[in-house]
Amino acid sequence: MEIYKTNGDQSDQLVWRTEVVKNNLNPSWEPFRLSLHSLCSCDVHRPLKFLVYDYDSSGKHDFIGEFTSTFQEMQEGTANPGQEMQWDCINPKYRDKKKNYKSSGTVVLAQCTVEKVHTFLDYIMGGCQISFTVAIDFTASNGDPRSSQSLHCLSHD
Repeated sequence: MEIYKTNGDQSDQLVWRTEVVKNNLNPSWEPFRLSLHSLCSCDVHRPLKFLVYDYDSSGKHDFIGEFTSTFQEMQEGTANPGQEMQWDCINPKYRDKKKNYKSSGTVVLAQCTVEKVHTFLDYIMGGCQISFTVAIDFTASNGDPRSSQSLHCLSHD
């Protein structure tokens, strides 16, 4: 499965590609983490497009279908424990040709959570104090760092 975010100029940008699950008609992908910036440029209402493929060893993967959502919809739809979201995976080619076509399957989202990752600045602004000391030893008696006899030998033999 590939996840794309829609940019301001309506172009799509790939933000995540799941691992391949081979020989499985009901794949379950491993959980993954993405920054909100990478996923939707921190805009929870930004459209996200999901494309699902069936893996083919020749490299010509079969397109199964697609669906769209937003981060806000995914988060709200999985807010309560045990609550899941699901989307019909639609292949536009089949939808337009087949009269009774409903979908090519269903994609289920079991969990979507936001995890705050603190930055260095968050710690500093929160009052964290750091003592930092640097020392450089220019003593010639240590010898040439290229020599195996040196106290500061850089060779990895």
